[in-house]
Amino acid sequence: MSPPEYEHFIDTRGLVCPEPLMIVRNKVRTMQNGERLLVLATDPSTDRDFRNFCRFMKHTLELVEVANKEHKYVIRKGVQDAS
Repeated sequence: MSPPEYEHFIDTRGLVCPEPLMIVRNKVRTMQNGERLLVLATDPSTDRDFRNFCRFMKHTLELVEVANKEHKYVIRKGVQDAS
């Protein structure tokens, strides 16, 4: 399966909590509803942080991949699945 397309990109590799979440939060604020953000990270706590952020802010976490200690996320602003 190919990853979803995205309009925005942030590389937070090498940063640790809370920096990746704060950077993503600030970026998402500038985006339009329905736009997607690709985030690369190496901090394992981003998995929990981004899931909670999306749930609380009603965004959709469309992709979560982990390979070789690198995390890849696609967050879609303002569109949350009913599940």
